[in-house]
Amino acid sequence: MIERLEIIRKRYDELSQELLNQDIINDFSKMKKISKEHSDLEVIVKKYDELLASEKEIDGLKSMLNDPDMASYAQEELELNINKKEQLEKELEILLLPKDENDGKDIIMEIRGAAGGDEANIFAGDLFRMYSKYAEKNNWKIDVNDYVEGTSGGYAQIEFSIKGENVYSKLKFESGSHRVQRVPATETQGRIHTSTATVLVMPEADEVDFELNMEEVRVDITRSSGCGGQGVNTTDSAVRLTHIPTGIIVYSQTERSQIKNKEKAIKILKTRLYDRRLKEQAEKEGAERRNKIGTGDRSEKIRTYNYPQNRVTDHRINFSVMNLDKVMEGNLEDIIEALITEDQRLKMEES
Repeated sequence: MIERLEIIRKRYDELSQELLNQDIINDFSKMKKISKEHSDLEVIVKKYDELLASEKEIDGLKSMLNDPDMASYAQEELELNINKKEQLEKELEILLLPKDENDGKDIIMEIRGAAGGDEANIFAGDLFRMYSKYAEKNNWKIDVNDYVEGTSGGYAQIEFSIKGENVYSKLKFESGSHRVQRVPATETQGRIHTSTATVLVMPEADEVDFELNMEEVRVDITRSSGCGGQGVNTTDSAVRLTHIPTGIIVYSQTERSQIKNKEKAIKILKTRLYDRRLKEQAEKEGAERRNKIGTGDRSEKIRTYNYPQNRVTDHRINFSVMNLDKVMEGNLEDIIEALITEDQRLKMEES
């Protein structure tokens, strides 16, 4: 591990020098890429410096054990520093695990009502509210791109972006089919129904991730069809983009300005194409895909929300919490931490 840490320190020092290079400062793409790598390595280097300082402290305390006047104090401090050193080594082991290059990115999330008719759409609305509450707790910003309301409430489909610090790293395991078991408001005989909604999480594509050829995109301007204010509905401001090679269609109508809707739609299209590329790469790297928590496919059943028992169960890691009411208010930390911990365990096994 020490050898790897020394290589990382050398790379960190090289990047520090590159960031002072005027040619790189003037190149936005290069500057952004190098700054990101430098920032990622800085966390490891600082933790490594802590480890070295701890080892130096331990050596000094060991030399004091032979002094009768200092032996008792030195022994007590030595035990504390040995524990600290072991903790730092564990933290560094995790920091040295293979990183997901998209962990620091913002995301675009899509939720759809699936099996269960109106109740599925209502549940999709509940999930949107849950993620909105979780985003609020993390000081993230949500921006709705497009939505189709359900006839009895909720959403048949809603697509939105979440921007903030390390959004993808926290929400990347949310893709899949979410199942709810409860008595719907429309149920007159008190029977429990099972409905599903699907969630798709995509890391938002940066300029350096995906270059879109606009010659391959058909642009259509239409009148907004959903709610959004009088000004939105009376102008031809909605934008539909069709990526001709793949057939992917993106629609944006939530802004009053046609230009802003087009900008949003292009960002979403780039993200969908980038997500498509990531999935194709994952298919080729079959072994790595099998070692991940789930496949990330929309069809995979990942979680059940059982209202009668106030229980949420994540089936991929066989993890349950008995506080569904709090989870639906955005308290997802326990579930997300359990998923991240299992992901780290799998990576450590693999490495």
